Amino acid sequence: MDATPLQRLESMGFRRCGNWIVEADCLKCALIDSASAPNVLYAFVSEGKVLYIGKTVRSLKQRMYNYQKPGPSQSTSIRGNKLIKDVVTLGKSVEVYALPDNGLLHYGGFHVNLAAGLEDALIATLKPAWNKAGI
Repeated sequence: MDATPLQRLESMGFRRCGNWIVEADCLKCALIDSASAPNVLYAFVSEGKVLYIGKTVRSLKQRMYNYQKPGPSQSTSIRGNKLIKDVVTLGKSVEVYALPDNGLLHYGGFHVNLAAGLEDALIATLKPAWNKAGI
């Protein structure tokens, strides 16, 4: 039997590091791990299904904050906020999985940002629903 997209991410080192909640109609991300890590590849997962894959060069906590309180010009964060809130208000969980850059990948003497190098390939192969929707 083939591995699920989530199993494939976990086999690469992705780990659950938090989840989304709605409190007083406000979306909040409760991170329990990797909050201060920069250069992170992250995924939103609900009921074992990978919904979205993204990357950030800033800390994971800062990137999740943009989904919580997106600015008027942050179309990806605005759309993500709505999609996450829609799922959570249905009583389903949206978990955050992360793969921080361990700093060990180099090519030609240059550090390669793991998140930047893997994001496109993961999206093309795993086809998360929210990535295809343009978020």
